Amino acid sequence: MHPITARLRANMRLPAIAAPMFIVSNPYLVIAQCKAGVMGSFPALNARPKAALDVWLTEIKQALAVHDLANPTQKAAQFAVNQIVHRSNDRLEHDLEVCVAHKVPVVITSLGARTDLNDAVHSYGGIVLHDVIDQTFARKAIEKGADGLVLVASGAGGHAGKQSPFALVQETRAWFDGPLILSGSIATGSAVLAAQAMGADFGYIGSAFIATEEANAEAAYKQAIVDGKADDVVYTNLFTGVHGNYLRKSIENAGLDPNNLAESDSSKMDFGAGSAKAWRDIWGCGQGIGAVKNVQSTADFLSQLVHEYQAAKARLLAA
Repeated sequence: MHPITARLRANMRLPAIAAPMFIVSNPYLVIAQCKAGVMGSFPALNARPKAALDVWLTEIKQALAVHDLANPTQKAAQFAVNQIVHRSNDRLEHDLEVCVAHKVPVVITSLGARTDLNDAVHSYGGIVLHDVIDQTFARKAIEKGADGLVLVASGAGGHAGKQSPFALVQETRAWFDGPLILSGSIATGSAVLAAQAMGADFGYIGSAFIATEEANAEAAYKQAIVDGKADDVVYTNLFTGVHGNYLRKSIENAGLDPNNLAESDSSKMDFGAGSAKAWRDIWGCGQGIGAVKNVQSTADFLSQLVHEYQAAKARLLAA
């Protein structure tokens, strides 16, 4: 196992990372994810106003420290903060300074790779994961100093790529031996095992966590995840300028026709206050939601995933 992969695996009950979800991911969800044995994460932009980021990080670190003291044989997994590196994010420098001050163990970067950002995280021993949708972006991220890659394949929630997970993993693994995290319709323990069988080290789970008690999502959004199937997910770049997957029902509720959506100008991508409104009304979602049957606590959901993962392993051994 690669040394950085081993560091990421510390205290995990399941080789999985909870994807940072705009608006949805909050300290309560992250703390619950880490306590339950997967790496929790949230976008820095979720902490509004920007001064709240310091408060959130303090809260998360204190809660996990208390947990570890009470549970020395089953300590919490690490947590991560997602940074949007796109030029429209006018908070990036501030948010990075706060993350460095708190020595955030893992930083997940999106929509732009920067050497200076990676160097800042490495200065205190942190790990940088960068999400990518193809080999061009993957190679560029590693060249600029990222430690690992989040491979965002077809079917992932929110901003998503178009490539098959099989193609994306096999082509990346052919030249990169560091940490690989696969994103795209992963909502069960067996899907996490499948990601590992392909050559990834971790599964990246997002949409299924929306239907948890700790998630910052309205009841109708959570129920739509429970009720939804892959056919209920629409791929469009209308809302932020980057192609992503969204729930058909929320698009219809906004008075739009999901089958006739305009193309957005990608040069005017928006990841600031405007996008917050868009993502509040238009619900991001991946194609794996058919596996979600009810709203439950994060702890119960993770126990379910661990059971599914172990059962899938047993089936393979018995085959």
